[in-house]
Order: sequence, then C-alpha cells, then structure tokens
Amino acid sequence: MGIEVGGLLGLIILAFDIYAIIKIINSGASTMAKVIWVLVILVLPVLGLLLWLLFGPK
Repeated sequence: MGIEVGGLLGLIILAFDIYAIIKIINSGASTMAKVIWVLVILVLPVLGLLLWLLFGPK
C-alpha cells in the first residue's frame, strides 16, 4: 500500500510543480527571477514549491 500512496503523492507534487512553473513563466517578473524560481522548483520540488507559494506570487 505504501507504493501506491507514494506514487500518488509524487504525481500530485509533479502536477503542482508544473502549475507553478507555468505561472512563473507567464508572470511579469524579470527573466533572471523566472530562471531562478524554475531552477529552485526543479532542484527542490517540495521545498521549492513551498518557497514559491510563500514568497513568489504577489
């Protein structure tokens, strides 16, 4: 049962990461800020998403 829950949780995190990256790309932020946020989310998917939710969108 642990594999199914872990796989589902991973899929949910992936969906939220893709949503965040799309929102970042379509934002009015500078190119450098966009690149940094996307890299943070790609390298640290869960922590990067949480940081983006707290500090990213205005």
